[in-house]
Amino acid sequence: MGLFSNQLSSKEMVPVCRQIATAYSAGLPIIRVIEHVGENSKNHKVKRILLEISDDLSNGMTLGEATLKQSEYLSSFFANLLGSGEQSGNLDVMLNDLAEYYEEKLALKRKIMGQLAYPMILLCLCWFLGTFAIGMLKVMMAGIDGSGGGVAGVTEYFGQYTQFQVKAFIVFIALIGVAVALSRMGILKWITGLVSTFIWPMSRVTRKLGMARFFRSLSLMITSGLGIVQCITKSAQVTDNPYIEQDLLKSIPHIKNGKSLVDSFRESTLMTPLAFEMLAIGEQSGKLDEQLKKAAQYHQDEADHAIKQATTVLTTLIMLGVFILIGGIVIYFWVKFYGGLMDGLGI
Repeated sequence: MGLFSNQLSSKEMVPVCRQIATAYSAGLPIIRVIEHVGENSKNHKVKRILLEISDDLSNGMTLGEATLKQSEYLSSFFANLLGSGEQSGNLDVMLNDLAEYYEEKLALKRKIMGQLAYPMILLCLCWFLGTFAIGMLKVMMAGIDGSGGGVAGVTEYFGQYTQFQVKAFIVFIALIGVAVALSRMGILKWITGLVSTFIWPMSRVTRKLGMARFFRSLSLMITSGLGIVQCITKSAQVTDNPYIEQDLLKSIPHIKNGKSLVDSFRESTLMTPLAFEMLAIGEQSGKLDEQLKKAAQYHQDEADHAIKQATTVLTTLIMLGVFILIGGIVIYFWVKFYGGLMDGLGI
């Protein structure tokens, strides 16, 4: 995840999981598989991590212990699934499920970035063109009223504009530095989570995506054979949103008291009626993992729709801001222009 975290990104995890899953399914021992994938990786960080895991396995550690040792770079979710898959004898299933999970996560990330690219480009253009137009207007008005302007004024303005953008860039870099520091301290996620979870139009996107991740992760964890409390706790962490995580963890005390999943999640504000229905069917039929996958897909589809809506809203707001800016510049120009004429005529 680069600056904000030392953990491997989804883009890095996809080839690792897929290569390990494919090689292990071919019948190779897991130690040899991890060593082989590590030696052939072009990513130096991935190579170092996998070779260290291979060494730990050779020294007698279990797969779960060896991956948990790399917690700075690998999520506990990943380590727990591998460990439980190793203990239950379903490591090949867990590896394939993890490969699919990270592939879906990467595809989703790319879809979101693609949807938001246009609004972000518009926002950048608004900043550069808007600040330039406002300054240029002042130069033009100075030429009209005789207090400056002309070629010399325009040349001087280009220099001032360049200095302004350099200062703005420095401030931007400083803000990124602050964000990185806050992220490393675990504070940034509370700030960004507050905005994305409770402020429209991103709130609907964040909630649907969070629930899709939760149900998909919970399905994998339950399939691995882990206890339900640990499954819910680890799956809630996968949402990457402290507010959603807190909401989902309200169910833990009720589960420990022996209540069903449906009753335990009653206090959650994020559970939809359809999600409750799927949980109930899963518990009653004994096919909870299948129902959780369906719930994950449903929330993923809802999230895709919410992303399109949010993109449309953001694009509309940015365009509205551009029109207001242009209108303000035009009005300012003509007011100043006619004001200068009136002053020149002594009116």
